[in-house]
Amino acid sequence: MEKIRVLFVCVYNSFRSQIAETFLNHEYGDMYIAQSAGLMTKEINPLAIAVMAEIGFDISKNTADSVFEFYKQGRLYHHVITVCSREAEEKCPVFPGIQQRLNWNLPDPEEFEGTWEEKLDQARQLRDQIRNRVRGFVIETTHLSKEK
Repeated sequence: MEKIRVLFVCVYNSFRSQIAETFLNHEYGDMYIAQSAGLMTKEINPLAIAVMAEIGFDISKNTADSVFEFYKQGRLYHHVITVCSREAEEKCPVFPGIQQRLNWNLPDPEEFEGTWEEKLDQARQLRDQIRNRVRGFVIETTHLSKEK
């Protein structure tokens, strides 16, 4: 059976999309293959590295990729999921052949305020929210594929 190809996109590919990609590949890699990219790229957010390490995932060596490079390369996906604001989502290229394009309007970790510990707590909440969204996505797409 062909794996379902999913692309997660956010502004910098430094937090939300990296975490979503990690969860989908690790927890559901038998059915899905996920990649992530950004409208722009920058280093992986240290908060993302920290909160993923807390639950046993090392994303410290991940690199940020450009969604526009993926588009130019002609990569194909069944689902493209933007994990940023609607305004940012509108800047994402339309990949040919996608079955579904979704927007998960998740908080931007670049806007977290407070001490390191306070930001870490906000990052944990966002990580868990992303994990729950990934699980919900899998349940929904598994249900849809059984209906066909």
